[in-house]
Amino acid sequence: MHNGHHRVELAYSLVKGAASSDLVLHPLFQMLDAVERRGSISAAARTLGLSYRHVWGELKRWEEDFDRLLIVWEKGQKARLTEFGQKLLWAERHAQSRLAPQIAALRADLERAFGLAFDDEAHVLPITASHDDALALLRQHVQPTSLYLDLRFSGSLDALSAMADGRVQLAGFHVPVAGQIPAECRKELVAQMAQALGALKVKAVCLARRQQGLIVESGNPLKIRGLDDLLLGRFRFVNRAQGAGTRLFVDSWLKAKGLTGEAIKGYRYEEPSHAAVAEAVRTGGADLGLGLESVARARGLGFVPLFQEDYWLALHHDGLNDPAIKALLARLQEPSWQAVLADLEGYQPPASQALVAVGTVLG
Repeated sequence: MHNGHHRVELAYSLVKGAASSDLVLHPLFQMLDAVERRGSISAAARTLGLSYRHVWGELKRWEEDFDRLLIVWEKGQKARLTEFGQKLLWAERHAQSRLAPQIAALRADLERAFGLAFDDEAHVLPITASHDDALALLRQHVQPTSLYLDLRFSGSLDALSAMADGRVQLAGFHVPVAGQIPAECRKELVAQMAQALGALKVKAVCLARRQQGLIVESGNPLKIRGLDDLLLGRFRFVNRAQGAGTRLFVDSWLKAKGLTGEAIKGYRYEEPSHAAVAEAVRTGGADLGLGLESVARARGLGFVPLFQEDYWLALHHDGLNDPAIKALLARLQEPSWQAVLADLEGYQPPASQALVAVGTVLG
């Protein structure tokens, strides 16, 4: 309602039993409808199962709020709606009749969603994790088995910090495979991850092994060959934000070389995800960026492979007997999930899906 500075706010109720109406019920319009049909406040109150005092008081309160009369209050006369009350009730009925299909669909969607909460066989598992294409696919893969992954994407450091603070029981992070990047670079990188996790002792399971590298223009017309090309000052780089595991690698690589970000043209240009990095390259905003092969291939871009990394899910000890986490670990073992991973470009199933101490991962 725009006149009189009134606006519409929607609310809903959770009630037992079958739906009694396909309308969005509002107590004012239920009262006005009952008064119109029954011709008195007392009869309207009986119809609604309310007290006379309550209905009378509510109608008066609404009149005060609107600064207009809703009922013709004449002693000894049949109660009837004022012209304003009639227009208000007509407008509500008109809107409800036009919106009935959308209202029915909205109710059905909400009932399906809440049905999950009342289903003892269904589980919801909150996960804070570094963005990963395989993890997004896993969410789709497990949903038909009534396991719902509530994914919140953040950087690897932020995900591990959230676990250390007790905000989540499951965190996703990625670590380069030993021997595929300089040892001092990897040591610096895992030290920061271990610091984010603090003294917390947790287990981890490997989700997948994935290929990292340089995302470049289709066909690689600039003939970019590797990370050292970043130091030539000729190419425009697009970086990831602080806290992202990929950014952590870039900073660790620079530190191992005794350099700072000033050595790279575009170091301060940051994007929040692998997809955003690829889009910056695709649209000409940058010449190259560090990211996933799957993201580059999906957008028809070129890719210069650099190293593989393992994507890990850290699990808090307290949650290992949780039905949702046990269900997730079982799904990860399934051949159907391994087949999904094998089909994703730049990914391969992990060598092992055994639970290991996170200290061995970050060692």
